[in-house]
Amino acid sequence: MSSYANTLSQHRRLTILRFLAGSPEYTSNASILVEVCDSFGVTSTRDQVAGDIAWLSEQGMVTYEENEGFMVVTTTARGIEISEGKARHDGVKRPRPGV
Repeated sequence: MSSYANTLSQHRRLTILRFLAGSPEYTSNASILVEVCDSFGVTSTRDQVAGDIAWLSEQGMVTYEENEGFMVVTTTARGIEISEGKARHDGVKRPRPGV
């Protein structure tokens, strides 16, 4: 993966975690997450978001369920800690202080 693609993935993962942390029941679906990423300037395809959701799940930061192509994603306590900058992971962009 190129340096730019890696940086974009790190930003996309942080965007997903931060949105989930502020969502009711810490849950959303992949279609909404694509739109959220786009609205924050992290232009993403559904496949890219789905890939990052799977990666975040492997790291213990989210859980997800798929039903007939519909993916529902929920953040974990670890995901919230990462999104708030209380914990770090090399694959997720660290948020700026005070954000």
